[in-house]
Amino acid sequence: MRTEMLHSAETIPKLVEGPSAWTGRELRTRESDWVIRLTPTHCAELDAAIRAFQSAGLPLATIAPEQFLLPTLGPVLRAVLDELLDGRGFVLLRGFEVERYAREAQAIAFMGLGSHLGVPRSQNAKGHLLGHVKDLGLDVSDPNVRYYQTHRKLEYHTDSCDIVGLLCLKTARAGGESFIVSSMTLYNEVRRRRPDLVSALFRPYPTDRRGEVPEGMQPWFDMPIFHWHAGRLSCIYVRQYIESAQRNFPQAARLTPQQVEAMDLLDALANDPDIHLSMAFQPGDMQFLHNHVILHSRNDFENWPEPERHRHLLRLWLAPARGRPLPEVFAPRYGGVTPGARGGIVVRGTRPTVPMEAE
Repeated sequence: MRTEMLHSAETIPKLVEGPSAWTGRELRTRESDWVIRLTPTHCAELDAAIRAFQSAGLPLATIAPEQFLLPTLGPVLRAVLDELLDGRGFVLLRGFEVERYAREAQAIAFMGLGSHLGVPRSQNAKGHLLGHVKDLGLDVSDPNVRYYQTHRKLEYHTDSCDIVGLLCLKTARAGGESFIVSSMTLYNEVRRRRPDLVSALFRPYPTDRRGEVPEGMQPWFDMPIFHWHAGRLSCIYVRQYIESAQRNFPQAARLTPQQVEAMDLLDALANDPDIHLSMAFQPGDMQFLHNHVILHSRNDFENWPEPERHRHLLRLWLAPARGRPLPEVFAPRYGGVTPGARGGIVVRGTRPTVPMEAE
């Protein structure tokens, strides 16, 4: 067993303090703390930046801040990055007039704005730098299907990157609400309620790669849920894929009863309305989350009968240049631990691409 996966009782923090350890109960009535409303000036800057990028004819896969100038919104985004990395760990930008634009312009706006927060990373084996969160009518029992490609409820989880961003294009007929929870608060609650289970959270959990296997790697990766490194606590957790690894790979290590009980407690805490925060997206909303301190989920949803009205979100996985230090145990999943050049999914033959529709 790799030694960096284990922590002694002396190195595991007693409690996490600071703005990243929040509760939904605290923030539910303080929406102005975490919703940033774009001004008419910000929207005009986005419009000008979209048109300038289109005129330049540059490849969208390499978009960078210097190619997407935002004179007054840029400083706001620097403050957003501070909040993501060192504050609550999430922000919602509201007011982008997404329905004014065709798909290419929507993609340029989202990727251009996102470039001010970090470098885009591949979200699947196809090299998609722009993801499409949409029900494709696929079966989650297929070991190569990922849950975001269905209408099924997503359990609380992290994505394999530092920052994940979502842009809402269209909402569902019913359901599909976003739920987020502070993994730092979850840790504190486990520590308070069941200190006997804390050590289980720092032991490896085999996690299914869902068929997207980097060269030379196993079809699962072994990863503790919590890590204490360089004075920071980080979380990585996808229970649905932990359980599918147990079903699909008999050679993967078996979870102990304590590990299962620890996940049961995490999930129960995350689903406590006093602890998590829910939000209903509006078209144009952009949600950004710091995966190391935030878990997110989504409710089941019912689509409109017309395909053109189906729920549809664009997604970014971003690597900020000043991301927190991560332990080497992240390397098999993140492809390395160097800030600004880590995270995402890369397999043999992966080439960066920016699809305009779900594939």
